[in-house]
Amino acid sequence: MPSRIGLTHFAVLSDGTKTDSPRFLRRAEKKLKKAHKELSRKQKGSKNRAKARLKVARAHAKVADARREFHHQLSTKLISENQGIAVEDLPVAGLARTKLAKSVHDAGWSSFIGMLEYKAERYGRDLVRIGRFTPTSQTCSTCGVKDGPKPLNVREWTCAACGTVHDRDTNAAINVKTTAGLAVSACGAPVRPGAIPAQREETGSHGFPTRHRAA
Repeated sequence: MPSRIGLTHFAVLSDGTKTDSPRFLRRAEKKLKKAHKELSRKQKGSKNRAKARLKVARAHAKVADARREFHHQLSTKLISENQGIAVEDLPVAGLARTKLAKSVHDAGWSSFIGMLEYKAERYGRDLVRIGRFTPTSQTCSTCGVKDGPKPLNVREWTCAACGTVHDRDTNAAINVKTTAGLAVSACGAPVRPGAIPAQREETGSHGFPTRHRAA
């Protein structure tokens, strides 16, 4: 199934299903700032500073583990329920240099796509990447007319050609699916859903539970 990865929602499927972004880092910001502040107040070389440094490391590890567990659960669900998956190849490195950098880092898109890739290979699923320059957000998924670029704050728009009202991300996810259609079919896309057991290495190492477009 095609999917789109984003900021407001972590993933939007072509059937309209949306998965919210957990924003683990932003939710833990106050605790992290407090831990860093306490560390900065400790005398260098002291035992208290060593303890404070360990506290900071544990706080960051908890966020990383929570994010990793979320990625594993969602990627396993997508792989187990679909024979073919298409994702948009977003310019993560470029976005990480913009004002969206914190949100991009918090989402961990590259890590999530990596999980989809190895799970797709492990369980015989087909994963198709759609080029980042494909105008998925600009094209009407109903009539195919390219409506032009739109600012990120425009979440809904009406096609000037056919009058269809689109949710920006759902429309884009449908276009990802359409673009990937031939490639997926060529790989043999009949759906063979099946339960995929979580692997031992897919759980957070510290015991904590851990905008793509997917289709």
